[in-house]
Amino acid sequence: MGIIWILLIGLIAGGAARAIVPGADPMPWWQTILLGIAGALVGNVIAWLIPGGETELLNPRGSGFIHSIVGAIAVLLVWRRVRTD
Repeated sequence: MGIIWILLIGLIAGGAARAIVPGADPMPWWQTILLGIAGALVGNVIAWLIPGGETELLNPRGSGFIHSIVGAIAVLLVWRRVRTD
């Protein structure tokens, strides 16, 4: 059940990030899942850096859904800057 949960949250967080950030990002569903998973990790690190945060670094239970979306947005914006078309 754990891997299914990770994939589902990755898909939802990645899809939400793609919907929030304006512009087209042509990527298949599996890249959207990877975007959401990377966003969860980045969001957890961002939450850990905030003083008074209750998360531990790279503890997947500490990263909330909002952190995942914020992290996915950050990853998506960085991806747009470094990608070469």
